[in-house]
Amino acid sequence: MNQRMLGIIDATAYKSEIEDLTLHRSLAAIPFASRYRVIDFVLSNMVNSEIESVAIFPKYQYRSLMDHLGSGKQWDLNRKKDGLFFFPSPHLHNEYDEFGSFRQFSDHMDYFLRSTQEYAVITNSHTVCNIDYKQVLQSHLKNGCDITEVTKDGKSLQMYIMSTKLLVDLIQTKEQSGYQTLTDVIIQKRNHVTICEYSFTGYVAIIDSMSSYYKHSMDMLNPSIWNGIFLKDRPILTKAKDEPPTKYGKDAVVKNSLIANGCKIEGYVENSIIFRGVHIGKDTVIKNSVIMQKSQIGDQCVLENVIADKDVKVLNSSKINGTESMPSILRKRTIQGELMNS
Repeated sequence: MNQRMLGIIDATAYKSEIEDLTLHRSLAAIPFASRYRVIDFVLSNMVNSEIESVAIFPKYQYRSLMDHLGSGKQWDLNRKKDGLFFFPSPHLHNEYDEFGSFRQFSDHMDYFLRSTQEYAVITNSHTVCNIDYKQVLQSHLKNGCDITEVTKDGKSLQMYIMSTKLLVDLIQTKEQSGYQTLTDVIIQKRNHVTICEYSFTGYVAIIDSMSSYYKHSMDMLNPSIWNGIFLKDRPILTKAKDEPPTKYGKDAVVKNSLIANGCKIEGYVENSIIFRGVHIGKDTVIKNSVIMQKSQIGDQCVLENVIADKDVKVLNSSKINGTESMPSILRKRTIQGELMNS
């Protein structure tokens, strides 16, 4: 039996609750866990499940996402046959905003009609977990389901498996059936389609607000959670960058933190996530914070409960304090002055 799967990533989601991090990028391209993007987890799950054809359907601010993914080489998807496909929305209709929009898929119908995979995995682009879709497919087949929905504690993770034939039929008959999205089918067609539930027991982080981003970023400092996400036999892959190891000054102190390569640390860092190429100055204290790529934190600064986007510059002697429930957000490429307090 042909049990090969087609991978479909719906990257059209826009969440106003996390707008500070999506002004210049899509939700899928948000940096996470010191060296990754959120899309890395979704895409790695697919390739680790032996999916060789993956289509990404974006809508908003997707230049950063395209730059990160490139040809798909880091995920072994730069193939002559199948591989990575990028299908930006040709329209900006509101009906494309819903997850699993059949109109969005129908604009690229040739992709589905030419595919030879018998089954399809459809998922959103902003869920961090490490899941084996081969196991989900085996459950799908064993239970004789038309559609299998992956859940966590009874809540949908917007991950589905169905036959490619059924998916094509749903797309092509959307006008007659009235079902415009995959969600419509799940909610309204339970009496006509066998829908099964696959309960996922591993760690899940849904990145759809500033509070969820901050909480789940801090979760990555917990070794048991980290080890449950970053598995040796199911690695999370990302775009490789050639940068030197991080350099630590003679007075630097780092406690319970993730530090990416290419940084220069001269101050005190605790319970924080530091991305590539960050410079932290002398006598500076950073606690419970996320500092993204190439940000420059001056000397004698204090940052606590802060999320600093890429290329942020914090001048000497600045003090910026947020709270655990409401971290202070420093937008991309902004400069924070000495008298900034929050």
